[in-house]
Amino acid sequence: MNLMESLSVALEGLIANKMRSLLTMLGVIIGVGAVIAMLAIGKGAQDQTLQRIQSMGTNVLMVMSGQSRSGAVRGGFGSVQSLTLADAEDIPLKCPSVLKTVPQVQQNLQVKYRNQNTNTTIVGVTPDFPEVRNFTVQDGHFFTSADVKGAGKVAIIGPTTVQNLFPAGQSPVGKMISIKGIQFRIIGLMASKGAGGMGDEDDQIFIPVTTAMRRVMGLQYVRMISVQSQSMDVQDLATSQITQLLRKRHHLAENADDDFIIRNQQQFIEMASQQNQTFTLLLAGIASVSLLVGGIGIMNIMLVSVTERTREIGIRKALGARRVDIMLQFLIEAVVLSLLGGTSGIIFGLAGSWALALMTGWSLSVSMLSIVLSFSFAALVGIFFGFYPAQQASRLDPIEALRYE
Repeated sequence: MNLMESLSVALEGLIANKMRSLLTMLGVIIGVGAVIAMLAIGKGAQDQTLQRIQSMGTNVLMVMSGQSRSGAVRGGFGSVQSLTLADAEDIPLKCPSVLKTVPQVQQNLQVKYRNQNTNTTIVGVTPDFPEVRNFTVQDGHFFTSADVKGAGKVAIIGPTTVQNLFPAGQSPVGKMISIKGIQFRIIGLMASKGAGGMGDEDDQIFIPVTTAMRRVMGLQYVRMISVQSQSMDVQDLATSQITQLLRKRHHLAENADDDFIIRNQQQFIEMASQQNQTFTLLLAGIASVSLLVGGIGIMNIMLVSVTERTREIGIRKALGARRVDIMLQFLIEAVVLSLLGGTSGIIFGLAGSWALALMTGWSLSVSMLSIVLSFSFAALVGIFFGFYPAQQASRLDPIEALRYE
């Protein structure tokens, strides 16, 4: 019996038991669909994270406060307050590879407008912030160096905060809001940027960094300094120059640890990619369990099929069928079941991914690689779990098989 004849006989056997075949394929369908959907979630999260990091600005380095240390125990990032406004001012003056710097402080505070109030992030920055961090003022204008020097009470508001405080359609520019009892005049509205690397970047209010530190938050040190290098090619050089300058400014001994941390966009991307890859593999591993369960279901049904068709196997052997013919027939049935389940699972996975994205608003990205891998794994499941029943069928003694009732 050739391959085509074996395939024809296998299909006839499956069609003769439609419901049983469908229920057997169900485990593979769910498994393949779950793998595709989970990989789509992981890939979508990774793409979205990369977009957020890239939206943080062009050629940007982040200089953050360092970690405290007590013996062998280290505190978290920012547990050492070490960065100052003077550091931010000195970096572009003494580091040739640096173009601009923006010191930043922030705090979640209650903001009021008439009888409306909301809790939002108050961010103290300098006038170069929009250019360095890739923000755009949609209406009005950003504050100036004079506002920073004079600790002016002016603010630029994000679109989400506008929705929480002001009636729909009303421009916030020119209105007065209260932050910790201090009146601020809104002079600009930021264009929407969405959720970014530092959280929801539309739900923020930007004020001069000096105002934030002296009048609102009572701080002496800045949270971090955004540094724009001359180009991506000199980021390593910029990191080295900033490190040398800050160690000198902070009077650190030669063998002392840095009291600051410098991260570039590529490092953020690598860290985010590693986290997302781990998350994706975890999801795919959980979903793959369904495929294994489906494979066990195929093996179980094929063993039942061998038992039911024992007399048929005996007749075929008596008529001259070889062991390899019997084995091939049952193995093909298992593989066909698995591949049909894999095909249906791909459709189920694509439809499920689309529905999930529609209902949750998550970013999903279905890759061809995930489809190919899922389909291939389904085929391997059919071969692996179909081999034992096929082998059992081929080893049946023809005389005993003909006597079987």
